[in-house]
Amino acid sequence: MDRLNRRPDPAATRAGRRSARRRRLPALVAVLLGAVLVVALVVAGVVALSGPAPADPEKATPTSAVGDRVDTDGGTLHALSLGPVVTWDPQRIASRDDMAFAGRVFARSLTAYAPNTDPDEQHRLVGDLATDTGTPSKDLRTWSFTLRDGVRWQDGSPVTCADVAYGISRTFATKDIAGGSTDALAVLAIPRRMDGTSTYPGPYATGEAAKKGQAAFDKAVACTGQTITFTLSAPLGDFNELVSQPAFGPVKESADRGAEGGYDVFSAGPYMLEGEWTPGSGGTFVRNPNWSRASDPVRRAHLDRIDYREGLDTQAVAQQVMADGDTGRLSVSLGSAPPAIQQNITAVQSLQERSVNPRTGVVDYLVPNTRSEVFKDEKLRQALAAATNRDAYVTAIGGATAADPALSLIPRSLPAAHDADPVGTGTRGDAARAKALLAEAKVTEPVTFTVAYRSNATSDKAMAALVAGWRLAGFDPKTRPITDDYFTAISDPKFAGEVDVFWSNWAPAWASASTILPPLFDSSINLTDAGPGRDYGYWADKELDARMAKVQAIPERAERERAWAEVDESLVAKGAYIGLAERRALYVSGSDVRNLSANTIAGGVIEFADIAVVR
Repeated sequence: MDRLNRRPDPAATRAGRRSARRRRLPALVAVLLGAVLVVALVVAGVVALSGPAPADPEKATPTSAVGDRVDTDGGTLHALSLGPVVTWDPQRIASRDDMAFAGRVFARSLTAYAPNTDPDEQHRLVGDLATDTGTPSKDLRTWSFTLRDGVRWQDGSPVTCADVAYGISRTFATKDIAGGSTDALAVLAIPRRMDGTSTYPGPYATGEAAKKGQAAFDKAVACTGQTITFTLSAPLGDFNELVSQPAFGPVKESADRGAEGGYDVFSAGPYMLEGEWTPGSGGTFVRNPNWSRASDPVRRAHLDRIDYREGLDTQAVAQQVMADGDTGRLSVSLGSAPPAIQQNITAVQSLQERSVNPRTGVVDYLVPNTRSEVFKDEKLRQALAAATNRDAYVTAIGGATAADPALSLIPRSLPAAHDADPVGTGTRGDAARAKALLAEAKVTEPVTFTVAYRSNATSDKAMAALVAGWRLAGFDPKTRPITDDYFTAISDPKFAGEVDVFWSNWAPAWASASTILPPLFDSSINLTDAGPGRDYGYWADKELDARMAKVQAIPERAERERAWAEVDESLVAKGAYIGLAERRALYVSGSDVRNLSANTIAGGVIEFADIAVVR
């Protein structure tokens, strides 16, 4: 998945979420623009065809930008993107990039993560629309949130409990409102049919069945004054984090155009859309006159306007911002600079100071197929893990500014992140250790296996780097590159008998390992006659399934995330998967942009809560 040039692919979202879900100047214009900008940069002495090695991303400040942080209001920021934005409907947004932008600009939710301009704040959940982060019952089956006073829609009307309930109800209208999070269907205590579909058809349906369904919804999502209470189908300790998603945000019924309103923006946040959004081109967000900073603990909203342009070639955007012309100095790239020019940014002090290089939370990993004759043996799975050179993989996909080697699927920004290395071979791999494990398994070298991966120029190089390490350790890997509909292809049950290892990637939906480990390794929600779901290696461990269900019900967050770390360490130790790398992005801004930082919880995207410009 090339998240670096846009967004996580469908596998890098929550499964379903509990299932699977989860952009251009005309070519000639893009080429001409790129050429002009390259010439301008060379003349200015900016482009370094060779030079010092890229700066160590670990030593860069998370909020680096030219000048000190400011609290100055006013000015226009140009946000430049490849796109396309598929929708701005809060119940239909699936892209993490778009969720993050909407959530800071116009779409408010019951809870939110505080901007991580201070590294100590990066995991802190706060009340957004709600006065706090919610009150659970003892059994974690009900959660209540009280809405804060003074929050108003762009027309001046108050945001009410009924608006929040109505917004959530739209998720159930799957024929009209599709593509976004379906977590509401999964967790709310609303009866389901034998085939697993909800008996509630959403707010647009009519008839007797619709009335009964509405009654069931109103029982599961109940309003008493400005307090909204949710009744869940099972205990859920991180439900207050789940409702940080736009899909659990409010929609004003009178402003809802249903299926026709994909790009409608009716704002409860600091900005509203001026006029209409033009797909492929973009739109401009201006101040919402009815937003109050006093009613918003999350967003400082310094800007007067955000001019969001999409359809722009990512490399041309980076070069335009690097050149720092009249528009460039007030611009920020929303797409990561391509690896080909990342060193040009990190090697020049003035450019490095106005860039950020965050981890994205997207982790590449390998899944040994436990139904294959080779990797049904735990020793061989461990041997493959021991032989895997993550450092070489990272070098092949672009080096230190493109990714960090990873032993775990849990991104470093999550509270469940850990440094355990149960196989004991580090990130470079250990051929001797791998050979010793093969000897313990009493197999004859070389051990032949087939590995499937999504093929493109970069991933072909990355897979070749892995293959070289595996051969040194006594394996004889055969590659099976797939170019079209990769994740659909490997979900086909026929691959269980044809492929021994699958490449994949994943990213959390919010700051908990609960959005990683159950979606990928809980056999009770993945393995069916139709295929493996997102559990491509057919991992099945009923004891682990039960253990994960218990972890979901731990009420205290720190304890719960420690338990997830222990579950993950167990999976790594048994060779259920082999971590490869956590991707990074590299964004650059103009010299008049201030407070540049990345929202690491939302996927390492640009943080719009308090970004500012110098006028």
